[in-house]
Amino acid sequence: MTTAGIGSRSKASSRRADQPFFAEPVREYVDKRLGRQVTVLRAGCLTPLDDLGLDRFAGAGFSVTTADTDEPVVRSVVDESEAILGDLRTVPVRPRTFDIVYCALLLERIDNVEVVLDRLTGALRPGGLLLVRLADRDCAAGLLDRMLPGLARRALWRRYHPDVPGPFPAVYERMVSARGIQGYTLMRGLVIANRTTASQSPRVTDWVTNAAATACRAIAWSTRGRLAADHDQLLYVIRKPEDRFARVV
Repeated sequence: MTTAGIGSRSKASSRRADQPFFAEPVREYVDKRLGRQVTVLRAGCLTPLDDLGLDRFAGAGFSVTTADTDEPVVRSVVDESEAILGDLRTVPVRPRTFDIVYCALLLERIDNVEVVLDRLTGALRPGGLLLVRLADRDCAAGLLDRMLPGLARRALWRRYHPDVPGPFPAVYERMVSARGIQGYTLMRGLVIANRTTASQSPRVTDWVTNAAATACRAIAWSTRGRLAADHDQLLYVIRKPEDRFARVV
């Protein structure tokens, strides 16, 4: 695989308010491993590595690899010389190679999510961190994203991601939800160390984004809160146990 420096980042740019959610467990992990290089796999090109707070570790060595699907919209975002692109079910990832796997805004736009997650968790060293940021299938925004026609999705994409080509496909397999991730971690013996929700704010607030917000509130009301309008993303810090026979109690 090709490795990229810490400065490698997508055009989807600015530092997020929820950055400490991922940066704190990364800091704790790195503090325990001072003196050796920490390897990071970024699965998904949309979210910058600023989320992990790697720039705070003066003198710490990092090796960062980016992997994503091989499609025109991805190639327009990433530098192909600093990434490996292809079918994420089969791309060559050596097992137990990475200390941290950061899977960001990828799972909702691909098929065979369970197979891809198996590949990512298999690439983790025992004791490593799987950091996941995904659009929630089981929320109002997730339903709206799946229902909107292409023209409306493109209009919203330009408001939320004005510097990034898109939109990506809205696949949203059933595993792309809180219940899906919970079930996956239980079946694979992984430990959810922390989790939260987040809402992505548009760069521009206008009638397009206001209409989307109104539609989300209407979906939440019509489903009696089953599809909530208070978030659109799920964030997880997941640990791979040192003991492969460990299970969540």
